[in-house]
Amino acid sequence: MAKSTGRLVSLDIFRGMTIAFMIIVNTPGSWDYVYPPLRHADWHGCTPTDLVFPFFLFIVGVSLWFSMKKYGQELNSRSLLRIIRRTVTIFALGIFLTVFPHFVRDYSSLRIMGVLQRIALAYCLGAIICLSVNRNYLWIVIAVILLSYWAILAFAGGADPYSLESNFALKVDIAVLGKNHLYKGYGIPFDPEGLFSTLPAVCTVLIGYYAGELLGKGSAGWDKTVKLLLLGASSAGLGLLWSIVFPLNKPLWTSSYVLYTAGIAMGVLALIYLVADVWKLRKWGMFFLVFGTNALFSYFLAGIWTRTMLTVKLTSGGDEMNLYNWIWEKICVPVAGNMNGSLMFALLQVLLIWIIALILYRKKIMIRL
Repeated sequence: MAKSTGRLVSLDIFRGMTIAFMIIVNTPGSWDYVYPPLRHADWHGCTPTDLVFPFFLFIVGVSLWFSMKKYGQELNSRSLLRIIRRTVTIFALGIFLTVFPHFVRDYSSLRIMGVLQRIALAYCLGAIICLSVNRNYLWIVIAVILLSYWAILAFAGGADPYSLESNFALKVDIAVLGKNHLYKGYGIPFDPEGLFSTLPAVCTVLIGYYAGELLGKGSAGWDKTVKLLLLGASSAGLGLLWSIVFPLNKPLWTSSYVLYTAGIAMGVLALIYLVADVWKLRKWGMFFLVFGTNALFSYFLAGIWTRTMLTVKLTSGGDEMNLYNWIWEKICVPVAGNMNGSLMFALLQVLLIWIIALILYRKKIMIRL
């Protein structure tokens, strides 16, 4: 266990890996030059990039088990207050990230949902379920949610229920949030972090909570690694089997996608756990451990920095460009070319945020969101 945090070292390393990869896939030098594994699937399918967000929600679930130990793993006034406070904080930061730095704007078209907003809601619902339901029955809750989500999408989505235009999740989000408040990047108003598709995302948190309990009880041992690997393989395999009739799809957060990505997350965490907590080999993971101890703050800071670069204007050769493009065109492209320069730009952003996280880590400052 990590003495300073009371959390698994492997968990912080895994969290740090996920945040680093989040920053890489979110900030290429140019979206015209991105290696295929660093792109999301166009619609159905699952690339390495499509693993990042479910990995983080899975980690939220694992962390939930450790953070709720002091409340006896029960829903009471103290634990509920913490859940509500953290939910509101993370959701508000997500809204802030959306509007920053253009606070004077037309709020009638503001996108309400987003990555942090989904994390907040999935955490809230997941925490309440985990602390309210007997843990022996959590798998039943997961099954009911995933099967119900499949049935609703299949029978209420029209002739092509899993398409962009006719899926039921879109209908719900339009009815509740309104078209003007949805993401527009798909050519039509559709939010990949929408309200209705957050329901199956809650199951990603629940699976993480179960994994946290498995690893958190008793002393570290290889038997836990084996059990988590077997559970992960079973979950991923079931997800792939289900995808024959219910495709893997991140924007819809399909039930098959939940099982497949959570299964891979369990496998990755099991291997890191074996190395870092069972074998006590940790030096290799120090870079990611730094990120992992201030993960959400690092993600938030990366978003603020990206929007700042896009806002700051520079003049070069008589032409005006933003700082983001200036770094990409004037530094990264001359050094590494278009494709590798785009990746170089993303890695520079990771390094910059990591340096700030390192300062916090060395001063033992943990910014809890």
